[in-house]
Amino acid sequence: MKKGNWRDRGRDRRRLGYRSDWQRDRTQEQRYGSSEAGPSYRDRTPENRSISNSAAASSSSSSSAAPELPGFYFDAEKNRYFRLLPGHNNCNPLTRGLLQEREQEKHRARMITEDERLIHEVKVSGMRRHRLEVQSSESSSPNTDHFRLIVGDSACERVFTVNDVSHGGCKYGIMNFRGCSRGSLSVKMCDNLYFTNRKVNSICWASVTHSDSHVLLCLVGMAETPGCVSLLPASLFSNSNPDQPGMLCSFKISTAWSCAWCLNPQADKTFSTGLSRRVIVTDAVTGRRQTYGISSDVLAQQFALRAPVLFNGCRSGEIFSIDLRQRGRRDHSWKACRFSQDSAITSVRILQDENYLLAADMIGEIKLWDVRVTKPVRKYEGHHNQHAYLPLHVNEAEGLLMAVGQDCYTRLWSLGDGQLLRTIPSPHPAGKDMIPSVVFSSQLGGNRGLPGLLMAVRHDLYYFPYNSDYQEGGGVTSSGELGLTVERWV
Repeated sequence: MKKGNWRDRGRDRRRLGYRSDWQRDRTQEQRYGSSEAGPSYRDRTPENRSISNSAAASSSSSSSAAPELPGFYFDAEKNRYFRLLPGHNNCNPLTRGLLQEREQEKHRARMITEDERLIHEVKVSGMRRHRLEVQSSESSSPNTDHFRLIVGDSACERVFTVNDVSHGGCKYGIMNFRGCSRGSLSVKMCDNLYFTNRKVNSICWASVTHSDSHVLLCLVGMAETPGCVSLLPASLFSNSNPDQPGMLCSFKISTAWSCAWCLNPQADKTFSTGLSRRVIVTDAVTGRRQTYGISSDVLAQQFALRAPVLFNGCRSGEIFSIDLRQRGRRDHSWKACRFSQDSAITSVRILQDENYLLAADMIGEIKLWDVRVTKPVRKYEGHHNQHAYLPLHVNEAEGLLMAVGQDCYTRLWSLGDGQLLRTIPSPHPAGKDMIPSVVFSSQLGGNRGLPGLLMAVRHDLYYFPYNSDYQEGGGVTSSGELGLTVERWV
């Protein structure tokens, strides 16, 4: 057998990627120079890649991040090495001590987040159910009209209600709440004199003359009566100023699935309605309309606050936004962003950081979207829906997301990490006509109120406060029900 000489062995070593120490150091210096960035964890020399592969294999069992390289540190988030800078310069030197401090700070931040979630769990788990006895001033008989919808104003001092009437149709009312710092709650309920035989599809509070001065309702047409959108002054539902109720108007619009009021000054006194294959934006004062043609039914809407942008959720699962500043364009370029879920959208909610939007659909998925990149960043598991029109409720002050499922369970999630904190069963047997309607506020009943959940189901009203220890008037009776007086004004 022919023996190989030293030149052959040298060629074999070069072919296999072996280099001397000074060759490797020189190549590394030429490649990276004096910059901070070091070699990528995946793009190093063959022998280093083999080392990293073996280290990665061992890391799966020993939880080691990456092999140490003298003079470098590995950033797990960026998946590459960075050069450790000496401590004698003045350009934010990187040392192992500083890196350890950063890791400790990250760990502390994670612990704070977990601690906040635990606090949420304790608060939410301590919410006890108390029944509010609603009695009429004219009769001692309890209320027999079933609640259909309840919607609170921005201060949650007033809650607009829609009740089914036993002889058909429905009626409107406003419940005025007053909270106490120790948890007690008082309420006065005022009923509208007018009834309607049409179904209410959507409700939102509107700020025409001042904050929450009006209520916007979408009414479904019946027989020869066309559908309409009514703008009702809230003063109609009180005895404070019966002679001058304020602006009262009705807009003839065919069946509207959803509505939203704009609070941005650039579109002052403007509201939107979502219809079948159309979105109509209307000036409440002049009546001027702008119509946008789309390819699906718009079931959910909400305006952003910082810009006159309207977000829409469709039966097709598409979510898109309309920039009202582009209303003169004929094509679909007014759609600022578009993304979709797998089923019909039933609710959209924009967070205070308007780069994020919550959306729920008819297969029970709830997702938090980053509208800048149109990507979902978080999911909230456990919601139940098959075909119902169910809203989302967000309270960022308490870090909570709430939704009532078609199974009649009310679920509360941690808004930050998506953890399901509590599932509240309905006080009544589940049924498609028995789905509770809820309102949550961090100050239920006004400035002196405490965080709490208000639930309306059938003809009953329930209160779930954070603090269940009542010691003042209107507190909890021995039977566990909340004792208070409710007046009905007609």
